[in-house]
This record gives sequence, C-alpha cells and structure tokens, in this order.
Amino acid sequence: MSNRRGASVGDYQAPLFLAWQLTNRCQAACLTCCEESGPDKTWPDELTADEAVSFAHKVVEAGIPYVAFGGGEPLAVAHFWDIAKIFSAGGVELKLETNGLPITEEKADFLKEIDVQCVQISVDGATKETFHKVRPGGDYDGVIASIKRLVKRGIHPEYVFVPNRLNMHEAGLAYDHAVELGCRTFVTGPMMRLGRAAQAWKTLGIAESEWGIVENALGAHEAKHRKAVKLSIYPWDILTEMKKRLAEPQAMLLVVPNGKAKLLNALPFAPADIREHSITEAWALYQEAWKSDEVKNFINQCQTRPELLLHANETWPTGKWAKEITL
Repeated sequence: MSNRRGASVGDYQAPLFLAWQLTNRCQAACLTCCEESGPDKTWPDELTADEAVSFAHKVVEAGIPYVAFGGGEPLAVAHFWDIAKIFSAGGVELKLETNGLPITEEKADFLKEIDVQCVQISVDGATKETFHKVRPGGDYDGVIASIKRLVKRGIHPEYVFVPNRLNMHEAGLAYDHAVELGCRTFVTGPMMRLGRAAQAWKTLGIAESEWGIVENALGAHEAKHRKAVKLSIYPWDILTEMKKRLAEPQAMLLVVPNGKAKLLNALPFAPADIREHSITEAWALYQEAWKSDEVKNFINQCQTRPELLLHANETWPTGKWAKEITL
C-alpha cells in the first residue's frame, strides 16, 4: 500500500464528499429508479427541516468540500434552498441529481447565484413517448423547459440516460438531443440492479452484448458531433462496483432520508446515524464497517446471489450495533 497521503480513506479526518438524500419522495415513479422513489414513498422518519439545517451547518464546520444531493427529488424539499444557501456561504460545492421539474425561472436564477457546480437531469429518452414509458409520472415538456432555463443562464446540465429494453434503441438519438439542448455531458452506464430496477430486472435489464451495442452507438454519435458533448460512461455494473469499493472505499458518506449513514447505495449497511453521531464519529464507523466480515461476506454472496441486492434500500446496523441477519 502506498505511503502517499490521500491514498486511502484513513488518511482523512472527515469525508471529502457527502451524498445526501433529503427525501425518498419524487413526483415520478421511474422504472429504473435505484431508490424506489415515488409520490407516495416519503419515509415516515425523514429528517425534519430543523434537523437537516443543523446537519448542514455541521457539514460546513467539518470542512467537507463537496455535497451531491440525490433522491427522491431534492429540489422539491422546501428546506433544500435554505441548506443550499448555507453550503454556498460556507464554500461547499454542490451537485444536484434531479428530475428537473422544480426548476422554475426563479429557482434557475438561484442556482446561478450560488454557482452550482453540476446539475444532473435524468431524461432517459430522446422522445416524449419513450420518456413517459420509462419515467411514469414525469413531465417531458417540463424537464426540457428546465434544461433550457439553465442553459440560458450558462449552467449546462448533464443529461442522464439509463439504458434498458424500453429505450436502448434511442441511445444515439438521446446523445443528439443532449447536443441540441446545450448539455455539457451525456451520462450513462449499465443499468444498476437496485431498487425498482432490480424488481423489474427480468423485463428491463439488457444483456452485456446489448450494452455493447449501446456503447458503440453512443461512440458513433459522439464522433459525428466532434465530441460537442462529453460522453461519460460509468465503467462498472453494481456487482463489480461493490467489489471495487470493498478493496478501496471512497472517502465519502451516503446519508439517506432518515439520517442513517450508509456505505454505498447498493449495500444495506448503515453503521452510523447523524441524529446520534457526530460527523467524526460517523466517519470512523464508516471506515470500521468496510473492514467487517459481515460487509465482506454480503458483497461476496451478492456475486452469486444478486437477488440480495433487493435489500439495498434497507438500513441494517453494523459493528457494535449489529443484529443477527440471516441471508
């Protein structure tokens, strides 16, 4: 192992990156959603506005430089905007993963004012028909209008496309669409076998050979447009990522809507709770959990029993708070 500072998570006194899910509620109920979010999917024990704002101040005090908000839909949470002001004033850079629908003219002005670093908007189809098949409850016209509002202000979003059986034929056209809209990046990769996507894997999942066809189509369209939009392809499926993270955990914390701090969105283990632990304590518990046999064994079992991924959105205790779990 390298002795160079920064070579492992243990070199840092606090995470470099916080992934924060403010809520599990979303206007849409997308078929490939990793979190099983939806209009009626708010968790009963989600952090209150006061708890979330208090935690935001602690993030600034801990010197965490970068926060990515995911969901559910973060921009539909009323206190998100207060938290964004706290982070902006505290020098914390922000990334937003959103369905795009809450971005009005006023909110687009606000995002420009706080100098948001990245806005990732899920589109998942080059046509309205495909969009609505993959993203029930979504609003194609509303999403495209939001992208245009951001581009008008010099905020060039990332266009997210999750390939599956319903949209893979439109991958190249979706890249063209991202170019037309003025996006900066086209983000894609193998569909993650998590949440609602895991439940529909037999009907939505595509074979590795089919994913290769999608990759080739995207490469051809990128070349046609002379790389006008960066093509960003996530290199791993979720089973590979779990093994990679076991060997080299990220210097990050994932905080889910009820304040539990998890290891990874694919893993059900939640070794800390921000209602009970300081960020320093949560960070130590995170590192300890990655070294545990129960986490290692779960990841190894998933390689041959991918149905275990159906537990991904649960929050199991680990370490000295562990309970016996029968896999």
